Amino acid sequence: MIQPYRLYILAFFAAFLAPELSSAQTPSASLSKVWVPDLGNGTYKNPVLYADYSDPDVVRVGSDYYLISSSFNAVPGLQLLHSKDLVNWSIIGAAFTKQLPLARYNEVQHGNGVWAPAIRYHKGQFYIYYPDPDLGIFVTRAKNPAGPWETPVLVKEAKGWIDPCPLWDEDGKAYLVHGFAGSRAGIKSIIAVSPMSPDGLRLIGDDALVFDGHGKHPTIEGPKFYKRNGYYYIFAPGGGVPTGWQVVMRSKNVFGPYEDRIVMDQGKTPTNGPHQGAWVDTPSGENWFMHFQDQGPYGRVVHLQPMIWKNDWPVIGEDPDGDGKGQPVLTHHKPATKGHAQPLATPATSDEFSSNTLGLQWQWHANPQDYWAYLNGPQGFLRLYSVMLPEGFKNFWQVPNLLLQKLPAEVFTATTKLTFTPRVEGEKVGLIMMGMDYAYVAVTNQGGKLELSQTVCQNADKQAPEITTAPIAVPQAEQPLYLRVAVKPGAKCQFSYSFDGQSFQPIGADFQAREGRWIGAKIGLFCTRSTKFNDSGNADIDWFRIE
Repeated sequence: MIQPYRLYILAFFAAFLAPELSSAQTPSASLSKVWVPDLGNGTYKNPVLYADYSDPDVVRVGSDYYLISSSFNAVPGLQLLHSKDLVNWSIIGAAFTKQLPLARYNEVQHGNGVWAPAIRYHKGQFYIYYPDPDLGIFVTRAKNPAGPWETPVLVKEAKGWIDPCPLWDEDGKAYLVHGFAGSRAGIKSIIAVSPMSPDGLRLIGDDALVFDGHGKHPTIEGPKFYKRNGYYYIFAPGGGVPTGWQVVMRSKNVFGPYEDRIVMDQGKTPTNGPHQGAWVDTPSGENWFMHFQDQGPYGRVVHLQPMIWKNDWPVIGEDPDGDGKGQPVLTHHKPATKGHAQPLATPATSDEFSSNTLGLQWQWHANPQDYWAYLNGPQGFLRLYSVMLPEGFKNFWQVPNLLLQKLPAEVFTATTKLTFTPRVEGEKVGLIMMGMDYAYVAVTNQGGKLELSQTVCQNADKQAPEITTAPIAVPQAEQPLYLRVAVKPGAKCQFSYSFDGQSFQPIGADFQAREGRWIGAKIGLFCTRSTKFNDSGNADIDWFRIE
């Protein structure tokens, strides 16, 4: 039996301990310059989160909404977002800053780690259930969603159990629904329910298969558990990530049999595969559904749909022909807030590095080490130390010290200002667009001189080699450098550089961004070296701005 794990929470989460303080980021300071879903006239546009918050789940507590999503191998993991209206969202923290077991996740684990989680509120505590498809089902609890979170407990040691969600019944009994990962369990497209202890920390009976989707809903997974009007409901996506549909099952008995219905699909809209998410109600009694849409290199972006109940079946989105199967809306009136209106808010993207802690939008590619980075808030920079490339290095698919964030919109420009102080041959700092294909613009210490170049790697996940352009000499050492990538429609990227911050010169050919493993592409920074030495050079990052 794997023992409960100790979570290590970053000190900066303490600044966000009160739910009231997490109501919004200051719009003037951190509102996105590239995507704001609130149209300012009582309506919103989808997606409400134009970023890769895949497999979203939401819980309402009073007038506050909290959202979590899959984080896979990225840390801090299980980021938590907060909203007052389901449209304006801010990041308020994360459930852990190092993924456990440490030895496993100190190395990059693409596509492993935290799969589709669930968040619930029960008897004064928040619960997050999350699956590690190789280890089992875990739960962690907190009095406050911004943290700190308790030591996670292994609810079920199992290979291939995924997508758990709890349900506490009116009689005090508790249950856990989950799916199966075919890659680990050797079977998929089935849903199971297990009895659980009332404290939610262990399973207490046999697992019961309650639904088989092979016939009508292949690849059914991601279940969410609810009860309403005497019916047990399982909301689950079917049909696969890019093109699937939203299924709802209901039964008067928690263990079935369950009848099923498709309650939303793409219909005549451009929103492909609208499914997997959360039903949530408002204090005024409205019903809404949040789900993802797969946009390839942009990841699984999050949409908000109106929802109504007809004959104890949900109808999600708009239903133009009245057949009970909805389709996604592109714009709609906002949820009612009953006096709890929230200012415009979006997840943070740009960072001036004026704090002693990293912005909550940043995630490392693997468990970070203390010596990778140093933040000097009073002087306003992030210092990245060069880290030795992994043994047997092929390409950056293997590199853990990538500091990355999600893509924030379809079209944007990311620019960073830095100063490089190398100490050894081969040290390098760069701006990277990371995925199964990746590209970066970097400055490298070669022969005691600094050189700029663009590097591209196609099929990085298959250990393909990098290809680098001819170098461009940096005229003066230790001068500020500006690195930029402009992302065009379809995630086509043009890298450029500048020595004065005004005139930018393109470098290399356009690069087509590509998703990672179960995630969208990510953008960010790195500082590496290829030579063993008893000290490290560093790059001071003055700022990182998305516009």
